[in-house]
Amino acid sequence: MNEGKVLAQLLAQAEGARGDLATLSAIVEEAGELGAMRALARLGLGDDNAPGDVAELRELLSAWRDAKRSAWKALVGWLVRLASVLILAGLAVKLGFWDWIK
Repeated sequence: MNEGKVLAQLLAQAEGARGDLATLSAIVEEAGELGAMRALARLGLGDDNAPGDVAELRELLSAWRDAKRSAWKALVGWLVRLASVLILAGLAVKLGFWDWIK
């Protein structure tokens, strides 16, 4: 917890300096970084393997999106084909195609 020590030192400095702008800015920056590190650690992304894990998750999400997009395209394609077949069958019945066959 080295970040916690730095934040404590900055807070002590701010009390002595009556909170000048540079010290307050440093406190905010350190507090934000400490909070981000804690959040990443709670998510299990605080170790050295985290960048690889995030890259794998992004690849998996991209593959999922591609598969979902392909599935929708295939479904729409089949629906268009089915509608075309139904329209052609309706036209064949309407135009008396069955009489031509007999």
